[in-house]
Amino acid sequence: MTDRRSFLRMAIMSTASLIVAGCDRISQNSWGPKVLDKAEGLNRRVQALLAPSSAMAKEYTEADISSVFHPNGTTMPGTPAYQALLANQFRDYKLQVDGMVSRPALLSIDDLKKIDTRTQITRHDCVEGWSAIGKWQGTLLSAVLDHVGVDPQARFVVFHCFDDMDVNTPYYESVDIGEARHPQTLLAFALNDKPLPVPNGAPLRLRVGRQLGYKQAKYLSRIEVVKSFNAIGGGKGGYWEDQGYEWYAGI
Repeated sequence: MTDRRSFLRMAIMSTASLIVAGCDRISQNSWGPKVLDKAEGLNRRVQALLAPSSAMAKEYTEADISSVFHPNGTTMPGTPAYQALLANQFRDYKLQVDGMVSRPALLSIDDLKKIDTRTQITRHDCVEGWSAIGKWQGTLLSAVLDHVGVDPQARFVVFHCFDDMDVNTPYYESVDIGEARHPQTLLAFALNDKPLPVPNGAPLRLRVGRQLGYKQAKYLSRIEVVKSFNAIGGGKGGYWEDQGYEWYAGI
C-alpha cells in the first residue's frame, strides 16, 4: 500500500508540474479553463483515494510540542472590524454561521465551548517548508454543523476572515463537507493551553490536520455552508487557490 501511495503521489506531482508549465498557453485558449478544471477534479479524486475520510493526521505528545510556533500569513489584521474587537479583548466576538443551514447562528467563544471542546496535538505544515507541533483546543466543526443543521444538498464549508489580503479582498478558504466533519477538524480558540495569540489567528481559527497551512484560515468572522463556491471570491475555493494553488492541499 505504501509503494502504491508513493507512486500515486509522484504521479500527481508530475501531472501538476506539466499543467503548471503549460498553464499560460492552455488558459489563452477558449477550452483552457475546462481542461484545468477537469485536471483539478482528477486531482481531488486521486487525493480522496490517498486520504479517505477515515484517515487521521498523526497526533503527538506534550513532549513533542515545538518551543516556538511561528505564525504564518497575516499577523495583525488592520481592518476596522477586527481592530474594534481587539480593543476590548474580543468580548464582543461572535462567529456568524449561515448559508445552507436550518438554524443560522451567532456564536461567542463561550457558546462554542458549550457545544463541544476537544484537545489535540498535531503538526502544522507550511507550504513554505517549515513545520511546528502545537496543542490545539477548540470545538469540533462537525458539532457546530450539527448545531445549525446542514442542508443535505450542501457540499462545501467556506471560511470568511477578518484579514484583508488586498484592498477589500478578505482572506477566505473552504473545505468539503467530508473534511469539515472529520474528527480532527477544529475551530481552535487556544494554542498550548493559552488563548489563541493574535499572530496565530485570535480569537478563532480553523485547524484541518490533514492539509497544508494555507488551508488553516485564521481570524474567522463567518462560516458559510454552500453548494458551490463559484460566486465566492475568484470561484476557486480560497484566496490562494484564486492565485493558482491547489484547492486540496493534503499532506
